[in-house]
Amino acid sequence: MARMYSRRKGKSGSKRPVDPKAPVWIGHPAKEVEILVTKFAKDKKSAAQIGLVLRDKYGIPNVKVICGKTISQIMKAKDLAPEIPSDLHALIRKLLEVKKHLEENHKDMPAKRGLQLTESKIKRLVKYYKRTGVLPITWKYDADSLKLYGN
Repeated sequence: MARMYSRRKGKSGSKRPVDPKAPVWIGHPAKEVEILVTKFAKDKKSAAQIGLVLRDKYGIPNVKVICGKTISQIMKAKDLAPEIPSDLHALIRKLLEVKKHLEENHKDMPAKRGLQLTESKIKRLVKYYKRTGVLPITWKYDADSLKLYGN
């Protein structure tokens, strides 16, 4: 499938195994993995950061195969999930960076186009998350209030 704002097809990458089974060499039981996830979530790490730490330091390739739940599901069950999803948070941070760049470089038209594309992605994502119940219906997209989420 082509990318939304370009005519390119995207990068090919490695594929996960079709029949996921927990590798025999993993020395951490499911309960211990959940404890590690909650420990890192309390340290305000995102689900992606937690996955990287578990992979690199603890040798856990896939939490879902071991526990039967994803990192986000574990965080949500322990009431440690962030109030806005990580993909929306990343887009908001990108939007704030581009706005900061445009304050210094007024005539950067490609950056202005990137700002428009990022804003439209945020609006579509917010509409989807409101429809699916991830965000409350009263959550508003406001460029001024987004600075609170940009950390």
